[in-house]
Formats: sequence, C-alpha cells, structure tokens
Amino acid sequence: MFIPVLPAGAQGASDQSTMRQAESVADDSAQYVRYPAEFFKRYQPNTALDMIRQVPGFQLDEGDENRGFASSAGNVLIADRRPSAKQDALSEILARIPASRVRRIEIIRGQVRDIDLQGQSVVANLVLRDADEAAVQWTAAVRYNIDFGVTKEGAASLSNAWGNIKFNAGIDFRDFIRGDFTPQSIRDGDSNLVESRFDLGDFDGSRGALNVNASTLLGETLLRVNSRFAGETRDGNRLSTRTPRNPVGLPTIEQFPDTFDSTELEIGIDAERELKTGLVGKAIMLFIDNDLDDDSAQRSFDTDGVLVRERVSNTSTESSEAIARLEVNWSGWMNHVLQANAEVAFNTLDNTLRQTDDTGAGPMPVDVPGANSRVEERRVDVVLKDTWTRGRMEYEFGLGAEVSRIRQTGDAELERKFTFLKPQAALTYTPRAGQQTQLRLAREVSQLDFTDFVSATVFEDDDLALGNPNLRPETTWRLQLGHERRFGPDSVVVATVFHDWVSDVEDLLPLTPDFEAPGNIGSGTRWGVDFEGTVPLDTMGLRGAKIDINARWQNSSVTDPVTGLEREFSADRDGGKLFPLEYQVENEYAITVDFRQDFESSRIAWGWDVRARGERPSFKVNEVDIADDGTEFNIFVETTRWLGVKTNLAAENIFDAAETRARTIYVGERGLSAIDSMEYRRRKRGFRINLTVSGNF
Repeated sequence: MFIPVLPAGAQGASDQSTMRQAESVADDSAQYVRYPAEFFKRYQPNTALDMIRQVPGFQLDEGDENRGFASSAGNVLIADRRPSAKQDALSEILARIPASRVRRIEIIRGQVRDIDLQGQSVVANLVLRDADEAAVQWTAAVRYNIDFGVTKEGAASLSNAWGNIKFNAGIDFRDFIRGDFTPQSIRDGDSNLVESRFDLGDFDGSRGALNVNASTLLGETLLRVNSRFAGETRDGNRLSTRTPRNPVGLPTIEQFPDTFDSTELEIGIDAERELKTGLVGKAIMLFIDNDLDDDSAQRSFDTDGVLVRERVSNTSTESSEAIARLEVNWSGWMNHVLQANAEVAFNTLDNTLRQTDDTGAGPMPVDVPGANSRVEERRVDVVLKDTWTRGRMEYEFGLGAEVSRIRQTGDAELERKFTFLKPQAALTYTPRAGQQTQLRLAREVSQLDFTDFVSATVFEDDDLALGNPNLRPETTWRLQLGHERRFGPDSVVVATVFHDWVSDVEDLLPLTPDFEAPGNIGSGTRWGVDFEGTVPLDTMGLRGAKIDINARWQNSSVTDPVTGLEREFSADRDGGKLFPLEYQVENEYAITVDFRQDFESSRIAWGWDVRARGERPSFKVNEVDIADDGTEFNIFVETTRWLGVKTNLAAENIFDAAETRARTIYVGERGLSAIDSMEYRRRKRGFRINLTVSGNF
C-alpha cells in the first residue's frame, strides 16, 4: 500500500521548535520521565486526553468492567491517584480537563513517592496547575455514514472553584444512527448452496451523561467526590430476506426488532490524609447502579407476506456494586515503600426474562431455563506489598488474599465459597536513564461476569445462550519479561514476552449434545509477545512526523472438552472496536499503526491509521463460530488556524471493511459427526466522514 507523506521542505523554519526535550529528573530518572506541557504544544491540544494520546510509547488503558476497584483500574493517574470511578471512563474524564490545566505528564515506570501501580508496569500521571479562573471545554461533532445517515454528538465541561471547593461539571450527548448490509449464504454439509440471505440493519438512538467531580481540603484531609448519571435509549430493526436456492423458491422475510433502554448511576467518595510523617491513608467508597430493559422479537412472514409466527422476549436486568476500600502507604523505612490495601464489596444482579411464542393461536409462554435469577456476591480482598529500591535494582514482593461467597436464587439455587491466595513479585533493573528491564510473576484471579450465570435468547441465531451457576473464577500465573529503550525524548520501544498458566479456563462447556454454557474446561496455557513503539521520522526528511506502532502476537492451548484434542481458547463473541489491544481478546494477533505529521508554524496536522486483528474463534458443542473484524483504514486532517478552534476532518473505514462470520454446524458433537450446514456472512458498516470542532475558553 502506498501512503503519501509530505516532505520536510513543505514546512517552515519555525518547525525546529518541535525538537523539544522531555525533562528527566536526576534523582528519579530510573523511575519516571517528565513531559512538560511545552512538549505537547506542536500538537495543539485542547484537552488532557489530546496530550495523553501523544505521549511517546504510551497507550491509554481504560481498565475494564470487572467487579472491584483495583482490578478495573486503568493506567492514568491524576495528581498521583486514580479517580474513584469505574463507569466514568478515563478517556471521558481526561476529555473534560482543559490542556491549559496540565503542568506536565509523568511516565512512571517504578516506585515513585507513595504511588501504587496496582500491577501496571507503566502509568501516566497528570500534574495539574492551580488555577483560579474558570475554564470551559467544549466539543461538537457530526458523523455522516454514506449508507445510513448522520450522527450528532457534543460535550461541554466547566472547571472552576467555589470558595475552597474545586469542581468540574460536564455534560455530553450523542444522537446516533447506524446500520449494516449483510449478505449471507447457507450451505448444506456437501457445500451446496441451499439459501441466500440479505440482511439490512437499521438502528438509531440517543445517549447522554452528566458528571460532577469536586475536591476540597477539610483541615488536613483531601476530600474528593465523583458522580455520574447516564442514560441510553435505542430502537432498531434487522430485516432478513431469505431465498431458497436448492430448489429455487420464493423469498420469505424475518424481522428482528429490538428496543433497549438503560440508566447508570455512579457515586464515589474518597478521603486522603497524611496520618503521620511517611504514612498516608486513603478511604474510598463507591456505589454503582445499572438498570436496563431489552425488548426483542422475531417475526416470520411467508412468501405472501403473511405473518406466520412471532416470538417476543422481554428482559429486565438490574445490577449494583458497593465498594469500601482502605489504602495505607508507608515510606518511613529507608528505600522501602510498604502498601496495604483492603477492599470489601457487595455485588448483585437481578435478571428476569419473559418469552412468548405465537404461531397463530395467540402468545404462549416459553420457559427459558436459568433466565430468571438473582446473583449476589460478598467479597473481601486484601494485599500487602513492599517495594525495595537498591541502587539500580527495584524489588517488589506482595501477597494478596481473596475470600468470596456467591449465592444464586430463582431458577437456580446454589451457594459457593471461594478462597484464593495471590502472590506477586517483580524485579526491575534500570542500568541507565532510558533503559529498563522488568521481570514479573503474579497470580491473578478473574472476576466473574454475572451475566454468564443467567440464560438469554438469541433470536438471530435461533439459539439459547444458557447460563451456568457453577462457573468458577479463572486463575492465572502470569510471567512476563519486558524491556524498554528510549532514544531521546520522542522515541521509545517496548517489547514484552509473556507466558500464562491458566487454571479453570473460562470457555464454553458442553451441557447436552446441542447446548453449551460458559464454564470451566480445565487448565491451559497462553503465550506471546507485545510490542509498543514511537519512532520520529525527522531523519527520513519528514520533519514533525512520527509513527506509533502497537502490536501483539499470541497463542494458547487447552484440551477441548468435546474432541479431547488440543486447541486455542475460545474468544468473546462481541466484536466492534479493534482498539485498545487486550490480552482478554483471544485471537492470534492485533496491530495498529498510526502516522501523524504536524506543521507547527501553519498549525495544521494530518495522519492516517490502520487497525487489524486476527480471527476470533468460538468452539461450541456442535458448532465452530469464527468472527473476523477485517482491516480498517482511516485518515484525518486537523487545524487550529481559525479562532483557536480545533477542526478535525476524518474519513473513517475508507475501504468499507467488512466483519465476517463463518459458522460450521454439525449433526451431533463438533468434530465427531458429519457437518449439517455452513453459514457465511459479510457485514458491511459503511464509509464514514467525521467532522469535529473543539475549543476552550
């Protein structure tokens, strides 16, 4: 593929100013690198998020939606601490902080002050300025999909002080429309085409959120409050035209309408103070409540357009999480930092499903086993850790313990208790500034997804997604060796090899010859390599240009419970975003390449990015399901030439990449019986043009 780039001669002499140096701190250069706000000036940032995205060799990790606080934390700190929030994503928090409020960004690679890395090898820390004047950050965007229409979104936030209370209040909304074209072919076991399908998906909806965050000093105690309320509603329909091919017949129609409504509430409070010299304590309380209602249906029409069958499913899910956490850090022992954390959590999920089937005689109730249930978990998690710095070496030793009780009532009645020890150790060697090697070994315990405990209907696949009340947490011994090398302030390369020994692999467990459920299928291994790098292209004559590369290759092995043969782990069926790259996505590879070139004197930048990842296989009891997200190519140009407002014009999914899915369905058990049918689909989401304007005052 030929990608045009602009030569150095196209830029003004003032672009020499882009060769700025990141500050290194003499005492702590082994632990962190500081990038002052001036370093990011050439990128014309409006928000802290704009700045984080341009830190060399750093990739924002939003964390995940696991239960608990520490296990879901991302890799960005604000004033040495993680925000006491989970539903309020890091990217959204950073987007509400004006760039003018950021003094510098620190890339922390070891023990610095009393910061708890919480298992991360690298974190970014935002150091903010004290500002008395109000600042407003705003964004407005319009996205046009050439096949489906216009999506509109906007956001605004205010940072100010009221007396000795500093606060940030923000609001955002999105009015969206999306869809897809999906041709499908259905073949029999001998590969003869028996049916052609063409699906048209059309969905629209709105979502919005209100956030208020505040902090103040009460004596010597720093008090922070974070709150978020969000809601979403969407309606859509998938129209599937199905034409018999062997023999050829008249088409029939299947409709799959769906209506979805949800609300989210999150309130977090934390208080921090120095208890005595070198001893800092922090208490965190967090409450989250999510409610959603999903009404879906399948309507079948014959060749004359007459409705012959209607299936309806009404699902209501209420979930909540309450967390109380205490963190204590002591640095009074020379060259040591001791950290002790204790967390207590109570989690619930209430799920109800009502399904009916009407073939002309009126709606008849359908029993879906395991769909109406309540799940509760009480969990205690404690960690004690010491970080010892000795010259160029840093030793980290810790021991954690987790005790939990999970109780399920309703369609399934079961109560279980779990106890896990979680040791961890890391050795970090920094021979000189700009080089660091780390060896890490830790035992990790996954947090169960409560939705895997309850059953659901999948009309589009004519299938049931059964729940499993006997699901156990997956445990992993993870060994990783990483090396970081910096070549000046703008260039960095990080390579990490890893090997995981996994017990109680969470996969798909056969229940009957036709159905499976999420379950534990035994022990397995996962291994691979991660690579991250930022390379300036000035030496190639492309002044102000750089390439960011993030890549992962991995493989895995587990004994298949159906065939008894070795195979890779099943992947999550959910597709969508190709980024960020996560170990949890069980595919062979993932790669993103981002090119950017800034013309600082002209206040113009342009760039492109390519995103791709490997197939995502899923191994069911009588089926192999393989999804492939394809390769996406995007390009953008942005400027701040007019009134200081940043204008970004992007062309997304230029080549109209398609998501494919191949299903091979067997007569009986997969691999042990003949093939019954094969389905192949190619879902295209369309080429998009996105215009975004943003600014602050």
